[in-house]
Amino acid sequence: MDESLNVFGEPLQPCGTDPVTGFFRDGCCNTSKDDLGSHIICAEMTEQFLEFSRLRGNDLSTPVPEYGFPGLKPGDAWCLCAARWLEAFDHKMAPRVFLMRTHQSALDIVPLEKLKHYAVDIN
Repeated sequence: MDESLNVFGEPLQPCGTDPVTGFFRDGCCNTSKDDLGSHIICAEMTEQFLEFSRLRGNDLSTPVPEYGFPGLKPGDAWCLCAARWLEAFDHKMAPRVFLMRTHQSALDIVPLEKLKHYAVDIN
């Protein structure tokens, strides 16, 4: 696992435990070389983003009980793939983000200024 630091170089705070999120299902947006989707941006789900994601082929709203996935609803915190968040940003559909809960490696994909514009925890 990569070092657990947020976009400010501080210890990464948990993103969500109800439902449990993260590539490692540890509640944090931790990552490693095995996380090919880079599930590293902690975002607050919205109806608009969930529909955007579904139309892009990743239905996050529908439960998948065989994988223990309850489906997401607006207000849930979830570790999103950085590229999907950036795609949503480009389409003006990006959900708000928790910077203290977003892994520092997100900055390799999304500039901090874009993330700050959608920040829940600093605005």
